Amino acid sequence: MARPNEEVEALLQEYADLVAITGGDAFKARAYEKAARAIGGHPGDVSKLDAKGLRDIPNVGKSIADKVVEYLSTGRVTAVEEARAAIPAGVRELITIPTLGPKKAMTLYEELHVSSVEGLLDAIHEERLRGLKGFGEKTEANILHGIALMQKAGSGRILLGAATDVAEQIVADLSGVKGCEGCAYAGSLRRMRETIGDIDVLVAADRSAPFMQAFAGLPYAAEIIAHGQKKTSLRTTKGLQVDLRVLPPASWGAGLLYFTGSKAHNIRIREIAVRQKLKLSEYGLFDVDSGVNIASGTEEEVYARLGLPWIAPTLREDRGEIAAGLRGELPELVAEDDIRGDLHTHTDLTDGVASLEDMVEAAARRGYAYYAVTDHAPDLYMQRMTDEKMLAQRERVRALDGKHRKMRLLHGTELNIGPDGGLDWPDDFLAGFDLCVASVHSHFHQTRAELTRRLVRACENPYVGIIGHPTTRRIGKRPGIDADFDAVFEACARTGTALEVNAHPERLDLCDEDILRAKRYGVKFAVNTDAHSTTHLPYMRYGVGTAQRGWLTKDDVINTWPLQRLRRFLRPGGHGS
Repeated sequence: MARPNEEVEALLQEYADLVAITGGDAFKARAYEKAARAIGGHPGDVSKLDAKGLRDIPNVGKSIADKVVEYLSTGRVTAVEEARAAIPAGVRELITIPTLGPKKAMTLYEELHVSSVEGLLDAIHEERLRGLKGFGEKTEANILHGIALMQKAGSGRILLGAATDVAEQIVADLSGVKGCEGCAYAGSLRRMRETIGDIDVLVAADRSAPFMQAFAGLPYAAEIIAHGQKKTSLRTTKGLQVDLRVLPPASWGAGLLYFTGSKAHNIRIREIAVRQKLKLSEYGLFDVDSGVNIASGTEEEVYARLGLPWIAPTLREDRGEIAAGLRGELPELVAEDDIRGDLHTHTDLTDGVASLEDMVEAAARRGYAYYAVTDHAPDLYMQRMTDEKMLAQRERVRALDGKHRKMRLLHGTELNIGPDGGLDWPDDFLAGFDLCVASVHSHFHQTRAELTRRLVRACENPYVGIIGHPTTRRIGKRPGIDADFDAVFEACARTGTALEVNAHPERLDLCDEDILRAKRYGVKFAVNTDAHSTTHLPYMRYGVGTAQRGWLTKDDVINTWPLQRLRRFLRPGGHGS
């Protein structure tokens, strides 16, 4: 379920946006943005803190702490309510559109009297935006894409991370009910799709009634949609639909296989069953003539009887996995336990919310063999990075190296790929880093040719080891850039530059389909969290799931390699070794 930290983060971010819309103090808006991130990334539950405890969180001063206490005790904040009242409702609706910022929303309201998404669509189709300063055809296209993203997000799908939190809580609650012989989530969530519609939860038990009753009585159940002996559906307090099915224990494997999907994968394996004069359902694999249940207890048994090895849920999308299984050529997928270190993380030196020491300690607790700190470089101007600050951090990293369970520390940086493909620092300064991640952070709307040249030039810099969040997308909020990624993948393979699989649930960038394409070029990958707090480090599981959906093995992922091999790869001239 959503943590109180996340609710408070959303509220403070909204207040920062409201301050910006009204032309308020930019410093104040920025302060609330920083506090929002700090609270969102705080490892403890902020609802258990008083004002003094809240002020111990970085970037949370007295005024912000008082507002948080007010919200946690009353469910509202007077200042936020007043700010909302001061902004026309239409403008508040417009700023929910990804790609449309607060200032542009206010301009549309004041200049064109646009106060709804429908009104904005009319204005775009009538080409009325083109007379406004800062608006043009490209802006129109971006807004239209943002509206499409918003409408897609409004279809009820939520991010993988949020769905996982809900599903794991439900599985934990139902596993404690007497008579439970198995409990798991299935569906697209088990396949680790990037967004989830409904959550499917399965229970193996002889009696269904106790589980249906417990499920309907969960504290986060807002509405019971349907209630039956075999299936109950509810809507959570956050609006997410969850379906519970109770199966006989003897049918567990067949049921898990059936309800995991995908639909296309299930059709393929049913076709194999039919050719063998068998019938496959959620209750088992049956002989058509005799009606005898041949296999049902485990997924492995069902697959084996059909002549297949067990196929990982993340592969079950009818993208060649069944043919590969029949040939004995399924990949041995990378697993979270294979990850030896995280190669893209941030501290409070730039836009992270935890100290270097806290981030290192949290990484050590994960059992990593190595860990990289990669704070932002100076061209991301809001971070105010300098050569001196970065060199001072390097000294602190070197002092901590090996002091936490013998975990080796790498000092790196996340460079900004400029509009022309240039980087923040000259090569002689870059030579002092253990690794450099290079990412696009601005100028997203250049032409396709410009964006492609920009990324290719970054790949060609000998000190760039990894291209971070390559498409720059934010799921449901910002589209990926329009570059020729086949040309980029070819350049990465040629220069030995790894592509990141960014594990943050809002990014998952590269996505599975891009990974599959890039892999065909022979590209190597790095699965990283881009963590800005200690609570982000566990996001690694989502990156690994996405990598699995892209059919990646340990050999494809550089941060599964021993440190010596990784260092050879990252060394200028050593990429690809």
